[in-house]
Amino acid sequence: MSASKKPMTKKVASEAERSARHKIIEELFYDFHRSRISVYWMNFFRGVFFGFGSIIGATIVVAIFIWIINLFTDIPGIGDYFEYVRQSVKSGS
Repeated sequence: MSASKKPMTKKVASEAERSARHKIIEELFYDFHRSRISVYWMNFFRGVFFGFGSIIGATIVVAIFIWIINLFTDIPGIGDYFEYVRQSVKSGS
């Protein structure tokens, strides 16, 4: 085999391997999800639960933040600033 045919052979083998991997991934996807409707429903519910979890997580983080700020309001000097922040968060502005 000549030197010029070796790179071509490697390129063809590489493209064949890539094509075979792509085909296997497609088969795995279609084995799990036979219809597009089931994929859409699964993604819809996944999005709903992701949004719900994000809201719950953000609520917990804000509650912990307010609790920590409330601990700093008794410190002389910087307590006034933290009291202002606490009042701002409490009033919503």
